[in-house]
Amino acid sequence: MTIAKDKMVSVTYELKLDGKEGDVFERAGKDSPLIFLYGSGMMLPAFESGLFEKKANDTFEIFIPAADAYGEVNEEAIVELPKSIFMVDGKIDEQLITPGNSVPMMSTSGQRMEGLVVSVDENTVQMDFNHPLAGEDLHFTGEILDVRDATDEELNAAYSAGCGCGSGGGCGDGGCESEGCGSGDQKSSGCGCH
Repeated sequence: MTIAKDKMVSVTYELKLDGKEGDVFERAGKDSPLIFLYGSGMMLPAFESGLFEKKANDTFEIFIPAADAYGEVNEEAIVELPKSIFMVDGKIDEQLITPGNSVPMMSTSGQRMEGLVVSVDENTVQMDFNHPLAGEDLHFTGEILDVRDATDEELNAAYSAGCGCGSGGGCGDGGCESEGCGSGDQKSSGCGCH
């Protein structure tokens, strides 16, 4: 069976940033593969197109330039916010609001978002709301473990609830060994989940 729309696909992969010789950012092994519904809109289109019509036991190598992955860094997504908005009961959690930490926030329209604390001064906190992989070229290598028809339950779950990943890659139940991004929660990492 070959990979096509509405097939359940199970893959191992290794993601490197900045090309073949780059640092390993994330991996999913045979013990915790990335499992997703192909064509459900939850993976990067360039990642999916690199897998199209492959079958179990095929290997793959996919290079995705930043512009086709999570985009370039948007300077407008780096903002200074008043320190006062981070206060709870008149205090700021100094351990949470520290450079390098990711902080869950909500936009004025109620949209959940993750912000990276860039810097903190006396009155402001500089936050970066770019995707953690914005500006990064992605290089995937891996193997297709399985391709099968999706069940009605899997189709309904993917098209009605959101994330189509079954495990790994920062989307689903956290099967990937991550070197620094959202495995195990709904924020996206390198697997291509949106």
